Amino acid sequence: MAWTLAFAWAAHIRLPAWPIAVVALAAWSVYIGDRLLDVRNARTPLRPRHHFHWKHRRIFLPIALAAALAAIGLVAHSMPYVARERNSVLAAAALAYFTSVHSPWRVPYAKPWLRFPKELLVGVLFTLACATPTLTRITSIRIAVPLLALLPVILIFIALAWLNCHSIESWESQSSPVYAVLRPAAGLLALAVLASAYAALRHDPRNAALLAAAAMSVALLALLDRHRHALAPVALRACADLVLLTPLILFVLPGRLIP
Repeated sequence: MAWTLAFAWAAHIRLPAWPIAVVALAAWSVYIGDRLLDVRNARTPLRPRHHFHWKHRRIFLPIALAAALAAIGLVAHSMPYVARERNSVLAAAALAYFTSVHSPWRVPYAKPWLRFPKELLVGVLFTLACATPTLTRITSIRIAVPLLALLPVILIFIALAWLNCHSIESWESQSSPVYAVLRPAAGLLALAVLASAYAALRHDPRNAALLAAAAMSVALLALLDRHRHALAPVALRACADLVLLTPLILFVLPGRLIP
């Protein structure tokens, strides 16, 4: 919800309540379903979050189904038919990913170098889902901020979502090859974000402010990595998601500070 609102804020768009609710409900249902299917299939190492969801599955499963049905109902009731056609592509991509991860009939790739990193795919789907309500309105109405101005911001937030997933994976797996690229990736991403924010500052202060919030998230992820041994694994993972909420700072800034 925070990222959905932030993309709309950067594009000078005021979203109605229903697309924000759809994003929240869909993310909630997918998250619960993913955890429960992880336990059922047991293809990945199980973490405390998996055991917690499985222990309380009789509560979580009805919640997930109710959230999914509510999201579908909002889409059917409020989303225009043209937008529904465009957004169905993203929904199909998310469904294909979900099926490929949890289907018992998955076919392994023939060549390892053809495998698309799971963390990057999650970052792409998550960020596009958050940005879609804004992108749909940018392409359908005339606004002050063109579509091309927002695309670099979306790409950087995809990288931020990937870094979040990659950090959690490296902390939990303790895999040296995976872990070795964490800090260099964070450093390169921080430099790219700061450079982009500086470039956008003069002609698009809202994009620059949103990029500054992304840079803050990157810095906080790097700080968590440095002090990872001082935190319990559950707290470390929760903090990795918590630091992605830095765009909320934009909504408490005075309007005269960022036009």
